[in-house]
Amino acid sequence: MDFIDTHCHIHEALHTPSHLYDGYPSAKPDLMLSAARSIGVTKVICVGTTLADSRLAVDFAQAKEGVWSAVGLHPHEAKVYFNGSSLKKNVIEEFTSLVTMSKVVAVGECGLDYHYNHSPKSQQIDILRFQIELAIDHDLPIIFHVREAFVDFWPILNDYPNIKGVLHSFTDSSENLSLALDRGLLIGVNGIATFAKTQDRLEIYRSIPLESLLLETDSPFLTPTPYRGRMNEPKYVRLVAEYLSAIRGEDLNTLASVTTKNALKLFKME
Repeated sequence: MDFIDTHCHIHEALHTPSHLYDGYPSAKPDLMLSAARSIGVTKVICVGTTLADSRLAVDFAQAKEGVWSAVGLHPHEAKVYFNGSSLKKNVIEEFTSLVTMSKVVAVGECGLDYHYNHSPKSQQIDILRFQIELAIDHDLPIIFHVREAFVDFWPILNDYPNIKGVLHSFTDSSENLSLALDRGLLIGVNGIATFAKTQDRLEIYRSIPLESLLLETDSPFLTPTPYRGRMNEPKYVRLVAEYLSAIRGEDLNTLASVTTKNALKLFKME
């Protein structure tokens, strides 16, 4: 039984200091990979969120068996990359060069986040469009981060027919789930699903078609029950699978097999 963690940030543990792993000084990426492999998590995708972080993800993936990378500029960071209303030329050049590196299988995570609004909406939108167009040019799927921003996200996506990608860490409404599925997007589910308590929320996770489902951890965040409070890591993607298998009434082997095929097809990992 093989599993794929399609979204993690374990490469960040190599940063000194790391804004993600400040609370986990003993985090060791190699140990996390070994622990994951020991229970059947055979592949992981390390996802970049800034220009520097994306470089680190690329370098880490190139040096490790069973690891791939995605390069992205997160909406929180959008304002860093602009001179006034224009995206900085060096950012365009450096980020574009990263997309062509070996073992880069996606652009992202990128998107819109209106919950915190760390960057102006106009800059979030501009940098999202830049990354979508770059992904299209290089025939890469996109890892989308969308939080409280679907009202602007769907019209943007409508400008780019036949986009390939995944809505990462999906926790939104059944309406937005349907809109995503109608556009052919896959749905990334992680440990946050194990926090669900209401029937409406559980029904959303039950209603995702198996052929549209991807497993992820978003480690070190969103550690699934019963290990909340600990550092999340790729091995816990199996707990997400077991949880979904139970609430959906699906055989775990089938869920593992189909979600693995979904990931291999979308990200073209070889």
